[in-house]
Amino acid sequence: MITSPWPVNIDRDTEGRVSVGGILVEDLLAEYGSPLLVTDEDDFRARCRAYRHAFRGATIAYASKAWCTTGVLQIADEEGLWIDVVSGGELQTTQHAGVPMEHVVFHGNNKSVDEIEHAVDCGVARIVADSIEELHRIEAIGAERSQQVTCWLRITPGIDAHTHEYVRTGHDDSKFGFSIALGLAEEAITVALGLDHVEVVGIHAHIGSQIFGTDPLVANVDTLIGLLASWRTAHGITLTEMNVGGGMGIRYTHEDHPVGVGRYGDAVKSALEAACGRLGYPEVALFVEPGRALIGPSTVTLYTVGTVKKLPGLRTWVSVDGGMSDNIRPALYQAEHEVILANRNGSDTMVPMTVVGKHCESGDLVRERAPLPEDIAPGDILAVAATGAYTASMASNYNQLTRPAAVLVSDGESRLLMRRETMGDVLSRDISLR
Repeated sequence: MITSPWPVNIDRDTEGRVSVGGILVEDLLAEYGSPLLVTDEDDFRARCRAYRHAFRGATIAYASKAWCTTGVLQIADEEGLWIDVVSGGELQTTQHAGVPMEHVVFHGNNKSVDEIEHAVDCGVARIVADSIEELHRIEAIGAERSQQVTCWLRITPGIDAHTHEYVRTGHDDSKFGFSIALGLAEEAITVALGLDHVEVVGIHAHIGSQIFGTDPLVANVDTLIGLLASWRTAHGITLTEMNVGGGMGIRYTHEDHPVGVGRYGDAVKSALEAACGRLGYPEVALFVEPGRALIGPSTVTLYTVGTVKKLPGLRTWVSVDGGMSDNIRPALYQAEHEVILANRNGSDTMVPMTVVGKHCESGDLVRERAPLPEDIAPGDILAVAATGAYTASMASNYNQLTRPAAVLVSDGESRLLMRRETMGDVLSRDISLR
């Protein structure tokens, strides 16, 4: 039996052959090629439903930056989730998926005039203002259309999420939002209240990703309600919406111990009720924005081993047919993913091996010291866990590698989410000088 961090519908038969959604991985690679992203549809839907259950009465918005592709957005929409976008491209993909624009929140720290105009014209539910300049841009666009634009202000609450520095976003020295401690949040609400076409109805604060405890999340709620209460006193306004972002960590390896969504929901809701009661602030509409926690564990990547290089007394290098162009996380964040042999039973002797990609970079790691059978060989299939978030969405054509296909599996059936990129796709942007 294969357990977390793998999706619920992954299994291994007596011959050691792994299946996902009832389909053997070797059959998936035979049909779609290698490398390949495989998403367990039932697992993804179950995670969406678990969030809605844990946060009953709140609005759950899928953070599409985790993986913004048409089919994933359509499933999130079918499961009753809103969609959070951070660029014009993500917004257009959401439109292409047929998601109602009244269920879309537009984030981002440097929205262009064109992006804001598009968001206003297509009728997104909320635009999250991230700077004073942006407030004035929104005002000008609203004035041109004689239209009120409904907004949130992104707040920097000064909370350390105790996670990797690249995914910490709640501390004061952040490119995101208006810092409370530095007086920028007060400046923002003062400016916004003086604008005729900007209607601020709430605030937003996302403090970071891969958070394994509830204390920072509770502190975020306390800080935000305290800010709303102070604005009610100072400005006579009662804002009615609060978005606490996402950030709940997931299990990438068996060494990770994330908080369950039920405990996470209970902590946030209890903190909200307590803070409102303590400060006499009326109940607010709660919004939550998970991304990684929904799609990350639902997806695995399949690679084919190309070479095995044994360095006596040092290590064994196992090279696969992908790497940092389809999963930059190990190189960028020093992230680790669980890796298993997926096409057969290996030897009983497990050896720590370094699994690497085929790119011309020493940092092209899939997993350092992955415990794998001693007899690993070229042609074997490796499965890598929890690759649904920030892999395809951060993929590149480094070394002119093409990006892999992605498939959705359920009950023995598979459907393409993204076709495999071709060199024709890559070269279509090149302009010859001869």
